[in-house]
Amino acid sequence: MAKVRIKNAREIDLCRASCKLAVETLLHVAPMIQPRITTQDINDVVHSFITRHGAYPSPLNYHGFPKSVCTSINEVVCHGIPSAKRVLKVGDIINVDVTCTLEGFHGDTSATFYVGAPGPAARHITEVSRTCLEVGIAAVAPGRRLSDIGQAIEAHATQHGCSVVREYVGHGIGRLFHEPPQVAHFRKRGIGPDPRFAPGWVFTIEPMINAGDWQIEVLADGWTAVTRDRSLSAQFEHTVLVTEDGVEVLTDRGGRVLRNSEDVV
Repeated sequence: MAKVRIKNAREIDLCRASCKLAVETLLHVAPMIQPRITTQDINDVVHSFITRHGAYPSPLNYHGFPKSVCTSINEVVCHGIPSAKRVLKVGDIINVDVTCTLEGFHGDTSATFYVGAPGPAARHITEVSRTCLEVGIAAVAPGRRLSDIGQAIEAHATQHGCSVVREYVGHGIGRLFHEPPQVAHFRKRGIGPDPRFAPGWVFTIEPMINAGDWQIEVLADGWTAVTRDRSLSAQFEHTVLVTEDGVEVLTDRGGRVLRNSEDVV
């Protein structure tokens, strides 16, 4: 496993600032997520908000990704490409994944939204996913091991009849969009190194939870990952910092809720 970069106080402040902008972006776009808008509409609002604040949307042109945000609907696990042809409809769930670069540092967060009133299956997978992120964060503290995150998340997901995607993981973040460590959201069962958390680590926790099997496939566009069995998938993401005595959620919304339609997500 590559060495995890310990962030100094100045770097942590820069991470905080970028993460704050990512949060503000997600809060800004949330009210517009309604039936009849397109995912391109979401992309345009995200792009405009980030650039107006002197930052850059990190996904844009990252390894060739063509848009400024990822919009993943229903069976799309991650990396959904915004399109003017993709119109939201009542009953959809959509993950909006925002990452921005401010003064050379990245901030990353995402949430899954209900489009209108969700059906029981959509509500179940979304709420299980939300809680999976919470239990993953609760597993972080100095001296505990990286694998504790995946053990906690997988236990919660399976208890509620869901599965955890294995192909995509959380990641260190800072000057680079993706850097060590890789943060598995599933129980690795002794595979590979298992370092202990140390103060100054900054990384994302972003479990992708499927209603059916955990396996995925990538579509012909080379980006859009979908559940192989086309079951629903949901995801929530925070960037976190390991502190001297616990964990700080750098993308915490400070009690502000993401409102859309009749639901709080």
